[in-house]
Amino acid sequence: MSVNVRFWDRLARRYARMQVRDPEAYEAKLAMTREFFTPDASVFEFGCGTGTTALKHAPHVAQVTAIDCAPNMIDIAREKAVAEGIDNVRFEVAHLEEMATQPGCYDVVMAHNVLHLLPDRHASLAHIHDMLRPGGTFVSSTACAARAPGLFKVILKVGNALRLLPLFHFLTEDQLKADIAAAGFTIVKEWMPEGGRSALFLIARRDG
Repeated sequence: MSVNVRFWDRLARRYARMQVRDPEAYEAKLAMTREFFTPDASVFEFGCGTGTTALKHAPHVAQVTAIDCAPNMIDIAREKAVAEGIDNVRFEVAHLEEMATQPGCYDVVMAHNVLHLLPDRHASLAHIHDMLRPGGTFVSSTACAARAPGLFKVILKVGNALRLLPLFHFLTEDQLKADIAAAGFTIVKEWMPEGGRSALFLIARRDG
């Protein structure tokens, strides 16, 4: 089991009990995302955690497939789906690169709080591009922590080297946007809550 899987698997139950840190910003992101939904849309989310966002969006689309690498996260997500009576979301334990899908099979792909944790962000963005239909929508919310205090960076890097903490890339906003553009997307919406200490929220359209 990789350090990332082990870390998130152990955290799952505690993570599920955590309150949303900025409810107003979270609701704003949900609303902006739904502007790009249609009732017949097929949606894919990776790094879905305990499934909160997938379940909130489910009533607005035809179908959601949501994956996470941590089995305990997916167990909780499935429990929540049953409790809420939502039957158009399929939760699976998987990594993005393992998803063998037909090109262009999704209308929307979502990646919340995960791009900065990926070992190969560029390969993942290319995979996302292939999964989307031409003109499809990619929604992401990503920690851009390049200006974080040095001690914080040291702790995360040492923790990862010791296999105690997950990999964490310290991105700038410009670097993230450039990577998404290089993967064949045009950014159509960009937003960060006032104060700039939260994740950068982007909505991009697949070109071609």
